[in-house]
Amino acid sequence: MHTLIKNIGNLYTPNLTAGYGDVTHMKDVSVSVKNGLIDNIFQNINPSLEGIDKIIDARSRTVLPGFVDAHTHPVFWNTRESEFRMRIEGKTYEEIAAAGGGIRNSARDFQLADKRDIKLRTVSRINTFLEYGTTTIEAKSGYGLSFDGEMKSLEIISELNKEHKLEMVPTFLGAHEVPDAYRTKRGEYIRLIIDEMLPAVAEQRMAEYCDVFCEKGVFTIEETRLILLAARKHGMKARIHADELNAFGAAELAAELKAVTADHLVMVSDAGIDRMAEKKVIPILLPSTTFFLRKDQYAPARKMISKNCQVAVATDFNPGSSMTQNMSLVWSIAALKMGLVSDELLWATTIIPAKSLGRDQVIGSIEIGKKADLIILDIPNLDYLAYHMGINHVMMTIKNGEIAYNKQSQSL
Repeated sequence: MHTLIKNIGNLYTPNLTAGYGDVTHMKDVSVSVKNGLIDNIFQNINPSLEGIDKIIDARSRTVLPGFVDAHTHPVFWNTRESEFRMRIEGKTYEEIAAAGGGIRNSARDFQLADKRDIKLRTVSRINTFLEYGTTTIEAKSGYGLSFDGEMKSLEIISELNKEHKLEMVPTFLGAHEVPDAYRTKRGEYIRLIIDEMLPAVAEQRMAEYCDVFCEKGVFTIEETRLILLAARKHGMKARIHADELNAFGAAELAAELKAVTADHLVMVSDAGIDRMAEKKVIPILLPSTTFFLRKDQYAPARKMISKNCQVAVATDFNPGSSMTQNMSLVWSIAALKMGLVSDELLWATTIIPAKSLGRDQVIGSIEIGKKADLIILDIPNLDYLAYHMGINHVMMTIKNGEIAYNKQSQSL
């Protein structure tokens, strides 16, 4: 299949020959795609259409690489808007969780729900990712909190990877919270994760990564280390929910274990930043979560960049603390609350998250030979994306050279 994307007004892509945040900007170009891969990028001319199977007219709009969202929780059953109201009325995330809400609330619902029904709801959610220009996500389990529940979650991700255009990179997050049945015997739950869940996940090749919510009141530094070292023995690479609510030493642990990422990092210490920079741990920052939780302190993105950390930004899409798949909105929050400019945000939502998922050689930038994962946006320039906030500017999402979402075809 040979596709020509013509009349691109502006094309922006990370400049991988330069430093973090450097962007290549091309005007008035066309992109040739063969068999799902970028074949050529050239100035708008009147090329021979011989051998062209399909033409997509960008109509002088802007083209970016498809967004790569490296922290999401898309597989859950019910939403938690009642907790959202409680937060507006003054309850904190920690208070809601202590009262039996939060992750454990989702786990109770998930364990009772039928796999087929959960899968149908998940399809609707991942359709929305494509609608907002995201072409690859990291997809975590974590609402099963039992052997059967966690396997059910990972099975849904695996099945949808074969059936859906969105690419999902699976992460096992059995250590998302200690479930109700193990609140007074948490050691038994950790043994369940290590002795039963991890071997089964590895045997069936259900996850590339293992994550742990390392936080006061959830999993300790010692417990996190134990789980992630066990996961490493099974061939899974480490990611850590780190220092979100407290300065807990989780970023330092991520460096010690040479984890691929440390995520959240709102309360990270200066020593933690230094250690991550030294060990090249990728910080994945989640500004929409901080915003959704009504917190005032955001992860210190500028300090991390000054230490030569390659920062990524993600949605943290989940039912409790960041109910959005809109990466453009995340750009706006990251710009306003973290001081990231559009050039940095392009890197933070394309090539760096692709690197965190081990896919930067095939996605994350617009280059000859890479997958044609592209989005066409109705914006005049890159700065406009964060500036005109809350709007879906995506007109078309192209995944592997095929149209995965077309705004014009959605109109009634």
